[in-house]
Amino acid sequence: MNHPPPALTAEQLAQQAAQACAEKKALEPLTLDVRGRSPVTDFLVLATGNSPPHLKALATEVERTLKDIGWPVYRRSGNPDSGWLVLDFIDVVVHLFLPEPRAFYDLEHLWKDGSADKTKPLL
Repeated sequence: MNHPPPALTAEQLAQQAAQACAEKKALEPLTLDVRGRSPVTDFLVLATGNSPPHLKALATEVERTLKDIGWPVYRRSGNPDSGWLVLDFIDVVVHLFLPEPRAFYDLEHLWKDGSADKTKPLL
């Protein structure tokens, strides 16, 4: 008999998303805790890809990983060629950038008061 997956907190979901990015060799994966400061989400996950195909692979991995644990993506915006993809999981929003758009929009600075957890790629 299959049982539903255990309930995950938003923080655990953000950690899973950041880990999925790290496993696909994302550059500078970062989670930001914006609970109580953002009216739309609790956590932001930011990561950089080195090319449009890399962004596509990152998005696919995050979506697959979270869907496998019972959290399908609610909404997806952008495309790899634009340099910025957004995956909305309601309590967690994942932003995947190419280097130039990430530097330009500088979400780390915008949310600088949010506690950050830099997730290092797996060895």
